[in-house]
Amino acid sequence: MPDLPPDKPLRPDQVALDHDPAVTADAARLGFIGRLRTPWSRGNCPKNLREARELGGRFRVEVDPEFRPALRGLQAGQAVILLYWTGQARRDTLVLCPPHREEPTGVFALRSPSRPNPIAIGVVRILLLDAAAGRLEVDALDAYDETPLLDIKPWLPSVDVPPAT
Repeated sequence: MPDLPPDKPLRPDQVALDHDPAVTADAARLGFIGRLRTPWSRGNCPKNLREARELGGRFRVEVDPEFRPALRGLQAGQAVILLYWTGQARRDTLVLCPPHREEPTGVFALRSPSRPNPIAIGVVRILLLDAAAGRLEVDALDAYDETPLLDIKPWLPSVDVPPAT
């Protein structure tokens, strides 16, 4: 099994796989399309976008040159969904003991970066857009500086808001 972050040992109620899913997966092949630029690093990164917005800072999405034509149609003021790779997180953990929960909780019921496929999602608003330079300034990001970007999708209220139950 690959090295897992030593500063993140399992607690007694946590559950982990006996292997790293990245090693045994039949796997999709993903390519990064850019990176996130933030003031965050290990030890000072907010847990979610709400905290990042409260803390403030400068948050930028940088899209690699070959993918910049795909920015056509986006505009400042628009909400977008970012998918990004939290690859420094554990991939073997299935149940965590987050401080905001009273009991151990499965990672599919959490937004934790520790999960079999460390893909994070963030819904952010574009503040400034320079498509030619591949730069989007956004209202917040909750990831380490240089986090790889997987995709950008428009957030559409007519599609992305579930119907009332």
